[in-house]
Amino acid sequence: MPRRLVSSGSSFEREIGYSRAVVCADRVYVSGTTGFDYTTMTISDDIVTQTEQCLRNIETALRDAGATMRDVVRVRYLLPDARDFPATWPSLRKAFGEIRPAATMMQAGLADPRMKIEIEVDAIIGSA
Repeated sequence: MPRRLVSSGSSFEREIGYSRAVVCADRVYVSGTTGFDYTTMTISDDIVTQTEQCLRNIETALRDAGATMRDVVRVRYLLPDARDFPATWPSLRKAFGEIRPAATMMQAGLADPRMKIEIEVDAIIGSA
């Protein structure tokens, strides 16, 4: 089955050579997504604001792929400072509290020091 590529329009996708999401059959793989607002290419200094923008960016990618947040089965959180993670929990609970996908949080350096969180998800279309 051919794969379909989904773009957010972010300059990072062109410059680095990746897609915001890839759809293969009923599977959607959303790339690590940060808190950049892709329309303005700006990013907040606040971890909660970044988290909420990450989730909006992911929701858009999923919608463009034919899926919804309820189809998410796996989520990975990457943070340069694990101590920031608890501040994100209310936003994450709002997005995933009823869905309860498998999840992992890792502390890792990110590509830009302004980035405080990156979120990656896998979804199965129609699994909700």
